[in-house]
This record gives sequence, C-alpha cells and structure tokens, in this order.
Amino acid sequence: MPMKLWIAGLVLGTTLMQAQVKMEKVAWEGWPNCYRLTNGEVELIVTSDIGPRVMRYGYVGGPNVFWVQKETAGKSGEPEWVLRGGHRIWIGPEDIRYTYPPDNGPVKVEMRDGALVATQPVEKETNVEKEIEVRLAAKGTRVTVVHRLRNRGNMPLEFSAWALSMMAPGGLGITGFPPRGTHPEVLPPTNPLVMWAFTDLTDPRWKFTKKYLTLKQDPAQKSPQKLGHFNSRTFGGYLLGDVLFMKHYLPRGEAKDHPDFGTSFQIFTNGDFLELETMGPREKVGAGETLAHVETWELKRGVKLGPVSDQGLDALLEGMLP
Repeated sequence: MPMKLWIAGLVLGTTLMQAQVKMEKVAWEGWPNCYRLTNGEVELIVTSDIGPRVMRYGYVGGPNVFWVQKETAGKSGEPEWVLRGGHRIWIGPEDIRYTYPPDNGPVKVEMRDGALVATQPVEKETNVEKEIEVRLAAKGTRVTVVHRLRNRGNMPLEFSAWALSMMAPGGLGITGFPPRGTHPEVLPPTNPLVMWAFTDLTDPRWKFTKKYLTLKQDPAQKSPQKLGHFNSRTFGGYLLGDVLFMKHYLPRGEAKDHPDFGTSFQIFTNGDFLELETMGPREKVGAGETLAHVETWELKRGVKLGPVSDQGLDALLEGMLP
C-alpha cells in the first residue's frame, strides 16, 4: 500500500475534509521510489532514486511539461552526470569541475511543515549538499520551489545557485525584458543581453519583439542555441500545446552581482528539449552556511498564441507575470 500523508495547515494526518494536499509514494517511469505531491488539480513527481530532481509537473491526467530522457528513465548509479530531464539545481557559473558531479544516487525525501524536501548526500567533489523543497498550494497550480546549496566543507566557497527546468519538446520558450522606454527620455542601458560562442541570432527559432524574446523548441533542429539577460523581475515561460508553464525569480542585487556577464535568466535549446534557467548572484558561502534560491511556478491551460508579437504575448501572459 502506498504511504499517504495528508496535510492541512500545521497538522499532519488530519481528516480528508480538512486535507487539500496529498503526498504518496509511487513507482514512476521505472523508478520504484518516487513521491507524488498533488492537490487534485496539479501534481508533481520527485524521485528519491536519483536527484534531487522534480521529474513531473502538470495537470492531473494531463501532459508533463518537463522533458524526461527515455534512454535513462528508471536507471540510476551511472558514474557520470546524466541529462535525465526534469528540474534540478546546479552550482554556477558553469564549470566542468563543480557543475557536473553526478546526481545519480538516492536522496532523502521527507515532509517538513507541509512541504516535500529532497536532500542529496554531500558531493565529494564540491563539499556541497544540494536540496530542493517543493511546496504546493492547497488549491490552484502555484508551486514554491526553494533550492538550497549548503557548504559542508571547512573553507568558504563562492558560487551561484542555478535552477534549470528541462521542458518537453515542441513548445515555445518565452522571456521578457525590463520595462522599455524611449529615446532620449531614457538614456542609460537597462539590461545585458548575453551571447554564447554558439549563439546564432539568424536562427529562425529566435523571435524578438520590443518587450519579449521567444525561442522555439524544434526536434528537427539539433544545433544548440542560448541567450541570457537580466531582469529585476525575472520570468520564463513555456507554451506546450494549450498549456502555459511560468516560472518567476526575484533576483537579489543587480546585474553586476550575477555571473555570465550579469544574467539572472538563461534560455537554451537543442533537438531534445528547451531549458529555462534562473541564476542567482555570485555569493561567498561560509563553512556550514546555506545559499537559498527561490522560484515560483504556475500553469494555465486552454490558452493559445497566434503570431509572436507584443500584443499576442501580453494577452497570453496576462495574470502570469511577476
């Protein structure tokens, strides 16, 4: 029988009439030790066989907005880092030594004050303990995701928290710039727009408007694309069929405090998935201290978008912007 924990306010194990959010242990996609968190409208799946990762988020009975790598679903114990899919926490900025320790082993999953918390053993490569806390609203689709990086070593470390959501194929990634202005009324620059060596702005998967940029995930186009930018009210969206996924992050500090030339958001795609990434500021984390990074997620269904334009995107994102 699956283990069930009923949560209502401050009390665990209350009656069904009081309960709004449920957690149960389930098998999923070949992993025998997963945990399903649901309020009856939406559901999330976190596996304890690998991670910490959120491997599913979607409406009950609806599609998973996250990509899952079929070849590695249900597997664990690989010696090298594996794409795997879902949503994860990384150490930034990207460095082959510190970013890519494998997360292919078991993690501890528990309930704390009504939230599901998945904690990875301390990485031997970094002396960092990674943790993801998932708190689902009692009604609606809102999820608060707290990412924690604890320095379990004896010396201070300096890094950023980097939260990455790998989205299912065939959708449209969306992000927006800080409020626009006019010349000569607004003379200072408002935000960086950061390129990588493989960024190609002639690629037709990119679309730019005055207020937004979009990136199409096209399984027929294998070449990678990536851009980054800074927004004091960072958001990234993904339109998959008639379901819109939105994630928000409110940066601490300014662009100059963030790595990768000052980015709080990065968007990436290849032929398999599209990735929505939020990046925290680079901070010194003392021995025993924890760096936390908070995102909020939401879903909206029954939506559609015509040609990409400011007007069309305004209508699509109405009520979903931070």
